[in-house]
Amino acid sequence: MAYDQIIEGIANEQFKGLWIVGTNSSHSWINQLEFNRIIKKLDFLVVQDMYHTTETAQHAHLILPAAGWGEKEGTFINSERRIGLVKKISKAPGQALSDFNIFKLIAHYWGCGEMFKDWTSPETVFQILKKLSRGQPCDFSGIEDYRMIDDAGGIQWPAPSPKLDFEKERRLFEDGVFYHTDGKAKFLFDQPREMPEPPCEQFPFLLLTGRGTSSQWHTQTRTGKSAVLKQLYPENIYVEINPLDAKNLCVASNEMVSISSRRGKIQARVFVTPTVRSGQIFIPMHYAATNHLTFPAFDPHSRQPAYKACAVAVEKEWKTN
Repeated sequence: MAYDQIIEGIANEQFKGLWIVGTNSSHSWINQLEFNRIIKKLDFLVVQDMYHTTETAQHAHLILPAAGWGEKEGTFINSERRIGLVKKISKAPGQALSDFNIFKLIAHYWGCGEMFKDWTSPETVFQILKKLSRGQPCDFSGIEDYRMIDDAGGIQWPAPSPKLDFEKERRLFEDGVFYHTDGKAKFLFDQPREMPEPPCEQFPFLLLTGRGTSSQWHTQTRTGKSAVLKQLYPENIYVEINPLDAKNLCVASNEMVSISSRRGKIQARVFVTPTVRSGQIFIPMHYAATNHLTFPAFDPHSRQPAYKACAVAVEKEWKTN
């Protein structure tokens, strides 16, 4: 099931327990206030993360402390299909364990440890995955072991043969042959649809969200803990407004405004800039309050949330004596 369908299942009481691994949904999920109301319906919420301080962990009945990068070994695949190797260089602190060991221990506790008897190490699990990939588009069955990955500095799939006589950087579908019986590409598309929540008289602005600065990352689970990085971005939430709209609203940079949608209301500091179009405002996604406003629309194919557009109203915060 897709992410939004799972949340809907909790709302409908189809699911009574949820196990969240390595993501901070209470901050990042669209229409955040509704999400946090929904997860309170759960009988049991487990959060498995490096940090017990995330917004999601604050809702958990059980926190499973997980090891971070450099505290565990394993492989990962990046966006260019390259399988890389992660090496353990430090012991995880306190009670923290690698995801691999957490999964094994939970399986043992639930009485199904026998199903995982071949999971003797992360590398043996990689060997299982390798066999499962054979004959698939992502075939990497030709990778012999971790050492082969390390020696090559990472290996892109497909890699069905152990002979590494190919280029280290390979473009997929360069030969024009795709993974269909006729060898042709197939495009999935729909006719353009109306914006799910267009601006109106009550909510005349279009809210855009996205990255703020290079020193902020997603929900700031880690970047928010760096004293150096915290000096490189505004500590409190801000909103970018076009000069024409700022003039009409009688606001200037560093003044406060309230921003409301049909789902919530927040306060933010103004930053007047011509890089935002008139009729639109921009708020970085890294501040937890941002998703108090966003509208829960989802792409029908990918189920990707539409964080980029919702109708909001902006009002100047007048000081009272």
